[in-house]
Amino acid sequence: AQLRLPDPLPRLRAEIRAAAPGRYRYYQNVCAQSYSFVWWDWARWEREIDWMALSGINLAPAFAGQEAIWQRVYRNLGLNQTEIDKYFTGPAFLAWNRMGNLRRWAGPLPPAWHLKQLYLQYRIVERMRSLGMTTVLPAFAGHVPHGILRVFPRVNATRLGHWSHFDCAYSCIYLLDPEDPMFQVIGTLFLKELIKEFGTDHIYSADTFNEMTPLSSDPAYLSRVSNAVFRSMMGADPKALWLMQGWLFQHQPDFWQPAQVRALLHGVPLGRMIVLDLFAESKPVYQWTESFYGQPFIWCMLHNFGGNHGLFGTVEAINHGPFAARRFPNSTMVGTGLVPEGIEQNDMVYELMNELGWRQEPLDLPSWVTRYAERRYGALNAAAGSAWRLLLRSVYNCTGVCVNHNRSPLVRRPSLRMDTELWYNASDVYEAWRLLLSAGAELGSSPTFLYDLVDVTRQAAQQLVSDYYLSIRQAFQSHALPELLTAGGVLVYDLLPELDRLLSSHSLFLLGRWLENARAMATSDREAEQYELNARNQVTLWGPSGNILDYANKQLGGLVLDYYSVRWSLFVSVLVESLNSGRPFHQDQFNQAVFQVERGFIYNKKRYSAVPAGDTMEISRKLFLKYYP
Repeated sequence: AQLRLPDPLPRLRAEIRAAAPGRYRYYQNVCAQSYSFVWWDWARWEREIDWMALSGINLAPAFAGQEAIWQRVYRNLGLNQTEIDKYFTGPAFLAWNRMGNLRRWAGPLPPAWHLKQLYLQYRIVERMRSLGMTTVLPAFAGHVPHGILRVFPRVNATRLGHWSHFDCAYSCIYLLDPEDPMFQVIGTLFLKELIKEFGTDHIYSADTFNEMTPLSSDPAYLSRVSNAVFRSMMGADPKALWLMQGWLFQHQPDFWQPAQVRALLHGVPLGRMIVLDLFAESKPVYQWTESFYGQPFIWCMLHNFGGNHGLFGTVEAINHGPFAARRFPNSTMVGTGLVPEGIEQNDMVYELMNELGWRQEPLDLPSWVTRYAERRYGALNAAAGSAWRLLLRSVYNCTGVCVNHNRSPLVRRPSLRMDTELWYNASDVYEAWRLLLSAGAELGSSPTFLYDLVDVTRQAAQQLVSDYYLSIRQAFQSHALPELLTAGGVLVYDLLPELDRLLSSHSLFLLGRWLENARAMATSDREAEQYELNARNQVTLWGPSGNILDYANKQLGGLVLDYYSVRWSLFVSVLVESLNSGRPFHQDQFNQAVFQVERGFIYNKKRYSAVPAGDTMEISRKLFLKYYP
């Protein structure tokens, strides 16, 4: 939010009109409901929806409160509360429960959770509709709790395989056979109940095979499944349109060959489904499926995984991709979309993508980003403009197939085989850092400037961590103990604590904000403890035993010092011990020891401040004077 407007406002010579080339500008990813929105109150939702309206978004999911409706439906069908509690995950993992990946982990959901989410959902749909947006509601994808088999012993349901690195204690969810009569009963019952509660704009979301291999690759079976999902929508709303994520096609291309894709898509009448080409900036699916075999699709930029921090973008791909997709032979493209797994990072990329949704042709990016810097800070500054042009050509210009998981050694479990490769020239970031600092005298009172200064300094520090890691590894492999102690000492006792101080100086980079927002959703101490454990686990172990370890890594004040830094400290001391004793370093032994550190962080009961401390400019300058290469 940058509201330093000129006074008086500039006068217009004539009316300005703009027409978007596509019907839809879509926003939100199913996963962002957990990675970003999970602890939001109405005030935060209101800000987001206003931002959506200002950005021209006109199609978005409204997924809050659906578990309350599902609970009502399951109770009406005869399930008991214990069976329902064994199905729903905790709040921070609901995205994957909804897609049939995960059950029970970090649950159950307290009754108060359902009430609060219902209240939010009423306000969300009311505000979105009042601003002219089309809301997308959840529908039944075919997954059911085990309790359904007790109540209906003759139902035809099959257990899916395990998901990711979870075993059947927390995954292996039951999928109803598409021909089983209960498929239509449950699906229509749920949607009717949902529509009765929230009304409808006739577009529904369901993902049956998200990262799950179907039980058969027979095209006839796949058509039956999609047809069953669609019929259960039609049973409640004859005008139903199905919005489906196209992630599965590029995630498991060995399974989803053209015949399988066509079968799934053609189980639904043409034009009654919209597919989100979810990762179109790197792995577009429309190109090898003849434009989704005639079903309409939205060209989406995924950009971010797990809500990781880290400067990243594929600006050339997004500047040209949507226009190429529109020109594709017999293109069925109906709009553009932003679908990050997590938000509150890399604002520039999302502003650019939103603008491209209204453009008829690609932008001149260097001049666009120069104007962006002026709009963002509310003042023209040559150094800031130069900094942004450097960032544009480097971190923001990943080309080829770019998958943005932050793999920096900073946020990964230490080992002797860590990835330090960059897709850009590190010196461009250091120079952008220098330029932003030099603009501080003029722009230091701008909140957006201070946020960017933290973010660019953080990126520079992340690069420096890689350099120190390489020195540590080199010293260890050369049996050079003094060098190992020096590099390890600087990393653990100075660079990481200084980075933590920097992050702790800005409210948007505080672990305390994430944890206190989680606790604020609670109505009792017990709930507060459960929600805080959900919040801590998601950004670290992601599961009971590090099942998806560090996937949702964040660089937050408090987390750097008490989680990442403690891991690095242990790693350095184990390497020193190895050189001193002459015993080789064993990664598996280290993993067992460091797991105790990681788990210890989740249960450390320490309260982290949600209020920033320290002077951002001063801390950044101190880091710069000490570490600028």
